[in-house]
Formats: sequence, C-alpha cells, structure tokens
Amino acid sequence: MIVQQIKQAIRDIPDFPKPGIIFKDITPILKDPQLCINIVDAFAEQLKGIRIDAIAGIESRGFLFGLTLATKLGVPFVPVRKAGKLPFTIKQKAYKLEYGTATIELHTDAFEPGQHILIHDDLLATGGTALAASELIQEMGGIVAGFCFVVGLGFLNGMERIAPVCDRVVVLAGY
Repeated sequence: MIVQQIKQAIRDIPDFPKPGIIFKDITPILKDPQLCINIVDAFAEQLKGIRIDAIAGIESRGFLFGLTLATKLGVPFVPVRKAGKLPFTIKQKAYKLEYGTATIELHTDAFEPGQHILIHDDLLATGGTALAASELIQEMGGIVAGFCFVVGLGFLNGMERIAPVCDRVVVLAGY
C-alpha cells in the first residue's frame, strides 16, 4: 500500500536537470501529512530488530524523513552536509560523480566510535553519495547499520554499489 501511495504522489519531471533524465520529484509527498507519517511508520516497521544508535541524513532531502524517523526511534539525527556548511570541526570525504566530484562532511563529534549509524536519503540512484557517506562514517569509527530510501531507481544499480557495505537496505518504492 505504501508503495502505491508514494508512486501516486511522486511527480515525474522530464529533461531535468538535463535532457534525457526523468527527475523523480518527491515534493508532492510533503503536501500530504498522512503520507509522511505512513512513510516514517513504514521505515520504522522495516527497521525493527536492527541496532540503530543514530540516523545520518544526507543533505538536503535526506533531512526530511531522516529527522522524523530519528525522532520516532528516539535516536540522534546526524546531518551529512555538503562541503563548507558545518561550523564546527569536521571530517570530509570527496567522491566522484558522473560529471565531476563532490565533498560531504560530518562534525567530528556527530557520533561515538562503535555506534551503529543508519544512512538515510530520499532517493537511491547510482549510490555514490550513500557510499561516500558510509565510507566517511566508517573512517570516523562508526558501523553502518543499514541504508533507507523513500525511492530507489533500480536501473542505475545503486543497490549493487552499497550492498558490500551493508545488506540491510530499505527502499519503500522502487522503479
């Protein structure tokens, strides 16, 4: 049921951000408070039995459900930010994109070594950002508890890239 609710709410934007791409716009989901509650409840249900000490949400759309899920589970929320956005002592990770590179960062006191961190983002595409976040968390002594995404684009093989890190991956609606 949640899969159909999500797919009905998502808006396809053709040729964005460039020709040939069909962008999956999740913003219509945010207009439906009950659907947002259902999404968080679905994540919580599918993550039962997994040790989660904190949730790391990837900027920026990973903040939307990541914070709500962390609150529901009673664990801290850790923002994974783009370079230059965090004001305290940070650790960074540069990674490759399809066209260029990007850098993400975490506060050095975001979590304690040995804690189990769930990585959340709105969408799993090629898996590059999620993989970089997992590497950064591991470099800081964290243990990747799993990954969760509202939407997954299976044809871009992101699951194959992140599976070696942790086989606990929750994707609510796949394409």
